[in-house]
Amino acid sequence: MSHAVHSPARPDVSSLTPALEVRGLGKSFHIGGLFSSQAVRALHRVDLTIGRGEIVALVGESGSGKSTLARCVARLEKPSEGAILVDGVEVLKRDRFQASREFRSQLQMVFQDPFGSLNPAHRIEHFLRRSLTIHGKGGTRQRGSEEQTRRRLEELMTTVGLQADMLDSYPHELSGGQRQRVAIARALAVEPNVILADEPTSMLDVSVRIGVLNLMRKLRDEQGISMLYITHDLASARYLADRTAVMFAGEIVEEGESLDLLANPAHPYTQLLVSAVPDPARAGSYDPIHRAQLRQAVMASASCAFENDPKQRCSSEEPVRHQVGDPLNRHWVRCHLYRPRAGAGGHALATEPEPGD
Repeated sequence: MSHAVHSPARPDVSSLTPALEVRGLGKSFHIGGLFSSQAVRALHRVDLTIGRGEIVALVGESGSGKSTLARCVARLEKPSEGAILVDGVEVLKRDRFQASREFRSQLQMVFQDPFGSLNPAHRIEHFLRRSLTIHGKGGTRQRGSEEQTRRRLEELMTTVGLQADMLDSYPHELSGGQRQRVAIARALAVEPNVILADEPTSMLDVSVRIGVLNLMRKLRDEQGISMLYITHDLASARYLADRTAVMFAGEIVEEGESLDLLANPAHPYTQLLVSAVPDPARAGSYDPIHRAQLRQAVMASASCAFENDPKQRCSSEEPVRHQVGDPLNRHWVRCHLYRPRAGAGGHALATEPEPGD
């Protein structure tokens, strides 16, 4: 039986403090050359919270901003605005110029391509040993600790469901699923509290995806690691994640408990995503022309598919969060369609403050 490789949160951090919190995060990319003032907005005032031992799925089509959000949180891209809190500490203020070693030991990222993230010139042992050495884990900074380090390497391999003798293998000698497990083991080597998994199964065969998803669930259940699971696969989000957040045009437009949100999508964009999932029950009623028209309306707008509807306010007023259904499900949506009518009871959440308030 292997020992847990995850260290608990700092003793001075409350168990109620979120493992990761993103507040008003924005990111713009400048285009057109060095002296151009043009910019493309990739993220706009993104708020996201991940509790301890919680898995949150972030879903959306390609180009919606999912990976950009993960790269900003991982400090691989510099956010244009906003705050990132890990264990309640604002890391952008603590580490102003670059991510510190302490931050890297708290938060790790697993990339989409397991082969591209592993140097083919090195054996598997090199990747895990290097993580242990840099962060001083497994006795690597103590004299005569080679035996202890070797045990730790084998323990990491066992934890992710691989044989210890694979430490002597090269990446090309492993399957795609095995390489992704090695990438997860490398992330675990530094004993993080949070793992950002950027579509970790999209390049794997369908037959091995469930194994990686079950491994991520096991790490959450046994070691209490919090995860942001980025995916375009709604089925895997429903299977793995406690909560699901929907991203469109650089903003989170809907969020809630995974089962409730995917069974009762509220935002037009979420409804569009769900309608794209094959379902034999609605095979006879599927209208590809109507779906294509709706998709065109959604993607042509930076805010809402109903922007041209004179009854809506999407063109002039940014929608705020509104509660949907049972408050216990924490299901909310940003859409004027759910705005409470004047004089009627409703479940609108508090209006978000304007910049500078």
